[in-house]
Amino acid sequence: MDLVLRDARVVDGTGGPSYRADVGVTDGRIAAIRTETDGGARLGGARVLDAGGLALSPGFIDMHAHSDLALLRDPDHSAKAAQGVTLEVIGQDGLSYAPVDDATLAQVRRAIAGWNGGAPEDTDVDFDWRTVGEYLDRLDHGFGGRGIAVNAAYLIPQGTVRMHAVGWDDRPATGAELARMKRLVAESMEQGAVGMSSGLTYTPGMYAGDAELTELCRVVAEYDGYYCPHHRSYGAGALQAYEEMVTLTRHAGCALHLAHATMNFGVNKGRAPELLALLDRALDAGADISLDTYPYTPGCTTLVAMLPSWAGEGGPDTVLERLRDDAAAERIRHHLEVVGSDGCHGVPIEWDTIEISGVSAPQLADQVGRTVAEAARARGETPWATARRLLIEDRLGPTILQHVGHEENVRAIMRHRVHTGGSDGILQGAKPHPRAYGTFPHYLGRYARDLGVLSLEECVAHLTGRPAARLRLPDRGLIREGHRADLVLFDPATVAAGSTFASPRVLPVGIPHVLIDGRPVIEDGRRTDVLAGRSVRRPAAR
Repeated sequence: MDLVLRDARVVDGTGGPSYRADVGVTDGRIAAIRTETDGGARLGGARVLDAGGLALSPGFIDMHAHSDLALLRDPDHSAKAAQGVTLEVIGQDGLSYAPVDDATLAQVRRAIAGWNGGAPEDTDVDFDWRTVGEYLDRLDHGFGGRGIAVNAAYLIPQGTVRMHAVGWDDRPATGAELARMKRLVAESMEQGAVGMSSGLTYTPGMYAGDAELTELCRVVAEYDGYYCPHHRSYGAGALQAYEEMVTLTRHAGCALHLAHATMNFGVNKGRAPELLALLDRALDAGADISLDTYPYTPGCTTLVAMLPSWAGEGGPDTVLERLRDDAAAERIRHHLEVVGSDGCHGVPIEWDTIEISGVSAPQLADQVGRTVAEAARARGETPWATARRLLIEDRLGPTILQHVGHEENVRAIMRHRVHTGGSDGILQGAKPHPRAYGTFPHYLGRYARDLGVLSLEECVAHLTGRPAARLRLPDRGLIREGHRADLVLFDPATVAAGSTFASPRVLPVGIPHVLIDGRPVIEDGRRTDVLAGRSVRRPAAR
């Protein structure tokens, strides 16, 4: 054996009872598991790590990550590695960097600079790919051919695909454009994508109707992939939006994974049981559905995402033109504050819930940490005047926290039988959401140990075995002989998120060791220089 983890409390990812065992690792895989009752000599290896009864689980799988560029920019990537995350699913919310042509790449870089950085003026990443396969190859190569910090799987971003084939127009795709999108989706699945994402409150993906989305999902289904929508509303029309996705994927014959599935805003307080009943009816009828959530109440996105969809037609430069035009800006304000913008989920915006978490322009740094309402009062202007100014001066770059969630909904949804964990962690900005650095220890420490919402074994299953099953990964997510040695050793009594809303970039405690392919990524609580991560690809359809 290359390594033996001795006397560990094995929490194997199935949800079943934990047990004490020695676990041996050879050539990056679990080679042997010997329990106290097996008899015979204890496992021996070139290296023995005494677990001392600490919990040993499979590596955590972040089902909703925004590390698309961070994996290529930051070899340390402790934001995820230190949490015990060994696999991230990127390409989320319908907007990412492949498949693209030159023009589309420039547009998408600007559109999601608030999520990932990487604006056209940034030069810290060489965007030398265009296809999904080339992007995944780039992840495999990583830093100097050594790889990346953690493993990554990729979802085809439907909004990027539409941008590529249709542009930024709010109209149905033509027959030729739909055929082009279907070819792009098929090629991307063949190159290793695990499914397709959408951001149906983000332009231009939100301009797609159900018929168009159904056709794309049929292609995804041919490759045994899944559809992961950020659906059309988490606010006023949330239940209808969930039902739309369930119906659409049923017609397409496609598996469904609901991204950051929650019920937000005042209109949905206490309504999680209605969502869960809807899902249970579909599951009992044979639907293949799963979902992910983060264990916090506020959301996080970009300020420009709050605008009505018509304001985004034409792309980022056109949005800025509208914001500079007084008449167009007044129309935007009316939709935001009176009507309820579709970008704000059909709910009139409450500026005191919108906290500025990051900006690109240095001269705006003093705005971070304030709500838009607070920043407006300090300047003696209306909140819309402040928001408009920030969007123009920062070229649509500000990121925000939106304090509109409900704790009872968060807890109810995380108990569900198809729930998995996802951080939705945006790593940009001076004051990002603490979920980027704390989601997984927060589940284990606060919600499993402190509150008892889930047992330890159940919680680990939500973060490992269930997501691996959704991703159709036969050798990950469980502690089994022959499985990949992506493993986390943690202390159930002390594990906790260090990150808070006040100090969001603090690393967790109680996770001393993390292995990827049997190699130590975190050792004695410190990041090593190991780059064991690679792309995790779905094989072509059988």
